[in-house]
Amino acid sequence: MVIPIPKGVELKMAGRKVSAKGPKGELSCDVLDGIEVDIQDGNAAVRQTSTEKNASAVHGLSRALINNMVEGVSDGFSKSLELHGTGYRAQVQGNKVVLNLGFSNPVDYQLPQGIEAAVEGNKITVSGIDKALVGQVAAEIRQFRPPEPYKGKGVRYVGEYVRRKAGKSAGA
Repeated sequence: MVIPIPKGVELKMAGRKVSAKGPKGELSCDVLDGIEVDIQDGNAAVRQTSTEKNASAVHGLSRALINNMVEGVSDGFSKSLELHGTGYRAQVQGNKVVLNLGFSNPVDYQLPQGIEAAVEGNKITVSGIDKALVGQVAAEIRQFRPPEPYKGKGVRYVGEYVRRKAGKSAGA
């Protein structure tokens, strides 16, 4: 599959390193051995140059990584989380997210460079240009209080289904 390069995005290959520069920022990654990237006419094509098993295994991975770089520097990525529970709150203070999740002290989460967070009511939106880093930050915030199956309290992704359990039954 060919990767379309939108207007305003510049994709370059220097040695084994592919870099993408766009309106949102700049990203780069190394291309593994046995993979070649051809950039022409506003499209990029990822091809195998080797017949080894490893080259065919990383061919799709390399294409997906380059496509995510191009999409990230042009549009960016975001993940949304919801807080479910009485008294559960979040707020952004500078470069950290302060979470009140029912513990005795609030949880401070320091955001990595290139990641931004916004809070609206009980919703936290994590955004940035690196898809893997946005997903990692969202997963780390969710890990502080994952949703539990009895009351459904915790931090969950927007639209995530939490399977509920019945809990205790009355005595016979």
